[in-house]
Amino acid sequence: MFDSILIANRGEIACRIIRTARRMGIATVAVYSDADADALHVDMANEALRIGPAPADQSYLDMDAILAAAEEGAVDAVHPGYGFLSENAVFAERLGEAGITFIGPDPPAIRLMGDKIQAKKLAGEIGVPIVPGGAGELGDLGEAREWAAKIGYPVMLKASAGGGGKGMRMVADEDGLADALLACRSEAGASFGDERMLIEKFIARPRHIEIQVLADRDGKVIHLGERECSIQRRHQKVIEEAPSPFVDADMRAAMGAQAVALAEAVNYVSAGTVEFIVGADRQFYFLEMNTRLQVEHPVTEQVTGLDLVEQMIRIAAGEPLGLEQSEVKIEGWAMEARVYAEDPARGFLPATGRLIRYREPLSGVFGAAKTVRVDGGINEGDEVTPHYDPMIAKVITSGDTRAQAIARMSRCLDEFYLRGLNHNIGFLSAIFADADFQAGEISTDFIADVFGEHFDPTACVPADINPLVAVAAVMQRIVSQREATLAGRQLDGRARPGASIPISDDWVVLLNGAQFPVRLGQPNGGVEVRVNGKSYQVETDWKPGEDLFLGQIDGQEICVQIDRMEGGYRLLNGGFQAETKVVSLLGASLLERMPPRPAGGITNQVLSPMPGLLVSVQVEAGQEIRSGEPLAVIEAMKMENQLRAERDGVIKRVLLAPGDSLVVGQVIMEFE
Repeated sequence: MFDSILIANRGEIACRIIRTARRMGIATVAVYSDADADALHVDMANEALRIGPAPADQSYLDMDAILAAAEEGAVDAVHPGYGFLSENAVFAERLGEAGITFIGPDPPAIRLMGDKIQAKKLAGEIGVPIVPGGAGELGDLGEAREWAAKIGYPVMLKASAGGGGKGMRMVADEDGLADALLACRSEAGASFGDERMLIEKFIARPRHIEIQVLADRDGKVIHLGERECSIQRRHQKVIEEAPSPFVDADMRAAMGAQAVALAEAVNYVSAGTVEFIVGADRQFYFLEMNTRLQVEHPVTEQVTGLDLVEQMIRIAAGEPLGLEQSEVKIEGWAMEARVYAEDPARGFLPATGRLIRYREPLSGVFGAAKTVRVDGGINEGDEVTPHYDPMIAKVITSGDTRAQAIARMSRCLDEFYLRGLNHNIGFLSAIFADADFQAGEISTDFIADVFGEHFDPTACVPADINPLVAVAAVMQRIVSQREATLAGRQLDGRARPGASIPISDDWVVLLNGAQFPVRLGQPNGGVEVRVNGKSYQVETDWKPGEDLFLGQIDGQEICVQIDRMEGGYRLLNGGFQAETKVVSLLGASLLERMPPRPAGGITNQVLSPMPGLLVSVQVEAGQEIRSGEPLAVIEAMKMENQLRAERDGVIKRVLLAPGDSLVVGQVIMEFE
């Protein structure tokens, strides 16, 4: 077994690898860029070495710098995690030449399966079903049009060396083919240094289901069942689970056999994942093989009881698999949600900034430690920069059933408290609360169908709003009691210091503008709140100033996140966001008479909606523009985002040029 390993990565995956190495008694060496000098993975490792400035191509993608760090740290092996150099055959070869073990597959397998064109060809040769499409590298636009006409629209353009949704576009008709091909090539070149593309038939409303494989150097290959990864946005996975609610035992065996056959055909070693696209008719097609650890590996660990990082390390050290296929058992259910720094309300644009508050879900809530897991890689006070993937953490929950795993996830997301930058926790909560998701009726189109291009947390109204009204009323009761006690003053002439403050029907809870008359009583053991003709028994130990309202309503646990706002509170629960105030009946009547605030006009400036790089400007001064026409392309987190005109007009002037760096709100151009 190795004495020490270097982790050629950052963030949550670096921290996750360090945790396993610690348990195995292996020393760890972390590497960091200037942007990560104070990062959590640096704190956790036995030793940390600087490898360069913040940009990834000058640090985490710099093979020379990482090789030099490995030699300086005198490590036996390197674990690449995922992303960066994890599927780079040249990196694995150079480590081998330096006498350092690469914890992953051998370079020939990386090279072959990392090339989607060759991988698809091999899969077809050995009988694995493949999606209809081009047999090799796609040429120019003319060839793309020929193939699209042959297999029929819609089609999917995919970068040959791609992954994570980069360099990938669905094209609905011929009109969009040219722009999509140009954007895909640009993203692929920026992300992987390889602009080669392939074209395939787009499978309508598919599921994305993958099989985890393990292989040792003795030629033994087994699979660990499937993961359902259909909840995606722009081909980037958001929520994963194991097993899949769509897969039965026979289908699992068939998909597993195909994945094992493919791994055997390339003499695969280590952990790997064979991904399939699955139609509503249960026909599955080979998509690609990822020759690395997957982001979503924890759900497989939760249902099999295996540590995949440990397995990778042991295989790399030459140990045989200590497990037969017949011994692999899938027990219970596991869910994973990826917490990103992004703004769902503004089209999921990447977010940057300092994490002012970071509090993971409370430990021990569910009794058994193994039912809740958070793979994080950030400290409170850290800054999320535009240089790397914006994932903050992964929340993993498990249970005996799918419903139990979902319920635990919903509670965890309600408790996960982040402030200082925009994030997607409310959006994740809304997905888990969706009836179709809970029923397992999902596809890769789920997010687009249910939420569209953005998420409005105020529109995600729960079926029963009364419990949140009751929470707002009880909070007001507690605040009023505290103020009366501290100030020694009377309210409405009816209360003495230290006495309970009654709120009768003369009080109204305003929730996102809607009015809810309430009456409060205080029987033994809690507060009784009457809302819309129904009574609710609320019990809580909440105190003014606390970020979470933890309590029970009619015996059911509830957790509500709280932000103080002028005259009231902003409440967040289950993906729903509500601004609340408690006022008298007279105050509510006066508010109804207030004239509505006039809507603001459309600005004549085109502002950058995100931090990033201006890739191209598609207009010039004096040019007439119609609403919806393209204006510019911004790259953020290695993904390209098209800006389009919101109205007809004439370009007055363009203030920036391709290659300029952007901050949020920066003026790119102006209309006359």
